[in-house]
Amino acid sequence: MKLKVLISYQRAVEWRAHLYYGCSVSTNWLFTYLSLCLLTLVFLYLPYTAQLFYGESLHLSCEEDSAGWTVKRNTTIETMSECGRNWGKLTASFCRISFTLPSHSGVYWCESREGATSNTVNITITGGDVILQSPVLPVMEGAAVTLNCTTRSPSNLPADFYKDGSLIRTESARQMTIHNVSKSDEGLYHCTISGYGQSATSRLAVAGEPVSLPSTAQLFVRESLDLSCEEDSAGWTVKRNTTTGTMRECGDTWGRLRASSCRISYTKPSDTGVYWCESREGATSNTINITITGGDVILQSPVLPVMEGAAVTLNCTTSDYTSLPADFYKDGSLIRTESTGQMTIHHVSKSDEGLYHCNIFGYEQSPPSRLAVTGPEPPVSMATVQLNQADEGLDDEYDDVIADVTTEHDF
Repeated sequence: MKLKVLISYQRAVEWRAHLYYGCSVSTNWLFTYLSLCLLTLVFLYLPYTAQLFYGESLHLSCEEDSAGWTVKRNTTIETMSECGRNWGKLTASFCRISFTLPSHSGVYWCESREGATSNTVNITITGGDVILQSPVLPVMEGAAVTLNCTTRSPSNLPADFYKDGSLIRTESARQMTIHNVSKSDEGLYHCTISGYGQSATSRLAVAGEPVSLPSTAQLFVRESLDLSCEEDSAGWTVKRNTTTGTMRECGDTWGRLRASSCRISYTKPSDTGVYWCESREGATSNTINITITGGDVILQSPVLPVMEGAAVTLNCTTSDYTSLPADFYKDGSLIRTESTGQMTIHHVSKSDEGLYHCNIFGYEQSPPSRLAVTGPEPPVSMATVQLNQADEGLDDEYDDVIADVTTEHDF
C-alpha cells in the first residue's frame, strides 16, 4: 500500500525534501494486518511540522486528481466534520482555512465518498509566540532530523531544546539536529526562547513504531473482534469513531482493554466505524474501516489498497460459513458467478478499482466495499501550506509555491 503526504510551507521556498515510506502488509482470508510504515530515507533537508501560529492561513488538499475525496477533521469541539461545514472553504478537493484559531487544532485526513481514508495529520494551532517545527511522522533509525524553534516575529536569540521536560542543549541558531537517530531519541520535545515563551510539545517517533491493527472490512453481528497495537507497543491504545461515539478509546464504554490489545466479545452494527492505534502523546497509526452487518452475507476484501500487478481474492461468505455459488458485482454491474464463492482478480490494475458486493441466492446481498489499487502515483495526499495574513492575496501564486517547496512522503 502506498499513500503520499504532501506538507508544504511558503516561508521556506529555498528548501526541498523527499521521504519515502514502505508499508509491510500481510493478508489472509480473515485478517488484514495494517502496519505503521517503516521509513526509508531518500533525502531529508526540511523537517515539516504540524505546529502553526494563530492567525495564519492553512490549506489542505486531497490532490487535484482525487475526485470524490474531501478533507475531514476531529477537534475538541467537533468530530468527523468535513471542510465546508462550519469550518473552512471547500473547492473541489481543496480546503482553505483563512484565519487559524487554537480551536482548529486536531486530527485531519482525506476521505472518499466510499469511506476510504488517507493517513492522519495532527495539526496544532498555538496562540503563543513560539512553535517547534519537527516531523509528525516517524523518522528512520540512523537518519538525521532537524528541529527548528521558530518565533512569530524575527528573533536572533538562542533557543533551549527540551526532551521529556529535561534540557538537552542551547542552540544559537535556534535549530537542533539529531544525527543517527535511534529509539532512545523518541520522546516529547519542546523549545523555549527567552522573552518569547515556550512552544507546544511534539512527539518525535522513530520507525518502526510497533503499531498494527488486525481487521476485516466486514464482520457479522455477534462475532468477537480482537484489535491490537502489537504486543510490544506499550503506551498505545485502540480508539475509534462510530455513529454513537467519537474519539473513544477501548475500555471507555466499549471493548475490553488488556495492555495494547482490545477485544469486542459481541459485535453489533453500532460497532461499525473507523479504528486506529494512538499513543499517550497523540501519535496515530493508519485508520481502518470496519463494518458490522446484521445480514447473512459479507464480502471479505482488502481494507488497504493493493498494488498494481498483484492478485487479490474476494470471498463471499455466509454467516454459517457455507461455501455456495456467489454473484460478484462491481459498481452495481454483475462481473461473474463463482461456484466456490471466491473470486480472484489477477494482475490488478486501476480499472479494477470500485465498489464491490456479492450476492448468494436465498440470502441477502453483502454490504459494499471499495477496492483501491495503488501504483507509482498514490491515489490520495494531504498538503498543508501556511501563509501569513499579509500573503492572503497570493492565491494565484499558490501553485508555484507548492511546486517549489514540498515535503513528500510515499506510503
